[in-house]
Amino acid sequence: MKTNIENQQRGIGLYIHWPFCLAKCPYCDFNSYVSQQIPQESYAKALVQELTIALTEIPKVPLTSIFFGGGTPSLMLPSTAEKLIDTATSLLPVAENIEITLEANPTSVENQKLKDFYRAGANRASLGIQSLNPTALKALGREHSVSQAIEALTLAKQIFDRVSFDLIYAREGQTAKEWESELQEALSLTNDHLSLYQLTIEPGTIFAKQYRQGKITLPNDQLSTELLTITENITSQYGLQAYEVSNYAKPGAESRHNLTYWRYQDYIGIGPGAHGRVTLDQTLYATERHKNPVKWLETVQSQGHALSVKEALTPIDKAQEMLLMGLRLTKGIQTRVFEERCGINFSEAINMPMLMALVEEDFLSWNQHCLKTTPQGRLRLNAILEALLK
Repeated sequence: MKTNIENQQRGIGLYIHWPFCLAKCPYCDFNSYVSQQIPQESYAKALVQELTIALTEIPKVPLTSIFFGGGTPSLMLPSTAEKLIDTATSLLPVAENIEITLEANPTSVENQKLKDFYRAGANRASLGIQSLNPTALKALGREHSVSQAIEALTLAKQIFDRVSFDLIYAREGQTAKEWESELQEALSLTNDHLSLYQLTIEPGTIFAKQYRQGKITLPNDQLSTELLTITENITSQYGLQAYEVSNYAKPGAESRHNLTYWRYQDYIGIGPGAHGRVTLDQTLYATERHKNPVKWLETVQSQGHALSVKEALTPIDKAQEMLLMGLRLTKGIQTRVFEERCGINFSEAINMPMLMALVEEDFLSWNQHCLKTTPQGRLRLNAILEALLK
């Protein structure tokens, strides 16, 4: 089966990774490094250099989104963001209503820079608030207070066209009533988008060590299910619908950049440890940059880029990745799109007897044209994916 390049005609996203943070949160497994002195000028120059090479090697398709992630990208100079945005938009045609997102932490130091980031070209802010409970903020290792979070959110809504923020729930000791109250407060503060993540224990994190030592616990499956049900019911009452496992938005306010990932479309990744998926000559490649910031910088300075992986993906590789991404969406995966993108028949890639068994158990919904998870299936997504793949 020949792979369709429809995604190229739709456009491409751009992810820019800024690896530095002021502190490492105990739940975080992202490629981030604590640094009080950041070599701003060197990293700005290297990012522009790597971006220029990356974008000159791909087809001239519309740039649909730019996402500054981290780490804490609001620690970069706004002038660096401006250079990167200008470089990207000069090398590729720009899609109408391009979305340019800046992740930021709600500290007073960064709030002063929000206007400068907006002037640089960012039109959407995503704030890492994580909780509206002071005790929980401390337990999560956050550097800001509740009042700082609300102040930052208020300011961001005055500056940016669109604003979202993150909360972590299913925390140790959190009751359903407590989460319901916190969520309602969050919804009273938001405009049209929230990211709501159930706390998970990720390998290599401080929480993982504490969990092994029995110092922290997580809610059981029954409470986790109850918390998810509360989340989906209350957000729906406020007009925000679940469109992905952890994301809720009013119609049209979904994160376009993150939909690029979940719809398994093309995106470029630059910066330390950044991943990408890029179609060249009808072959989809997985790309990855050197992870360590020091090695990344040295490599870019010596050879212009720090690409460490460029691997052509097989149809089975693509099928596995598209399932992993697409089943996170409440709308699921269209069979036709799956087959065109992956270059393989759906029934050849999927364990069909297991699929039917999971439908019977009400973990999946399937009608020959579309496969999606049910609410209880989304709570068991990893196990479902493992069962579905041949």
